[in-house]
Amino acid sequence: MKTVIRKLIEQHGRLPVAMSTLADGQDLYAAGLTSFAAVQLMLGLEEAFDVEFPERMLNRKSFSSIDAIAACIAEIAPQKAVA
Repeated sequence: MKTVIRKLIEQHGRLPVAMSTLADGQDLYAAGLTSFAAVQLMLGLEEAFDVEFPERMLNRKSFSSIDAIAACIAEIAPQKAVA
């Protein structure tokens, strides 16, 4: 799952650094993720994993790292977390 998340961050995150340089727990906002890019990333994640983020997860913390995103997806759709 984290490989797919990394690919989506690369596509939608518009980060000024290479994804290969970021650890799973590293702060994506500190790495350059903007609020606009986070929304684009969220839409990409919803499409890729066929999920919908609930309103309570629509915050900076949910998209702060690869680990945080993976945890949200695992909570929303545990069966998708295995993929």
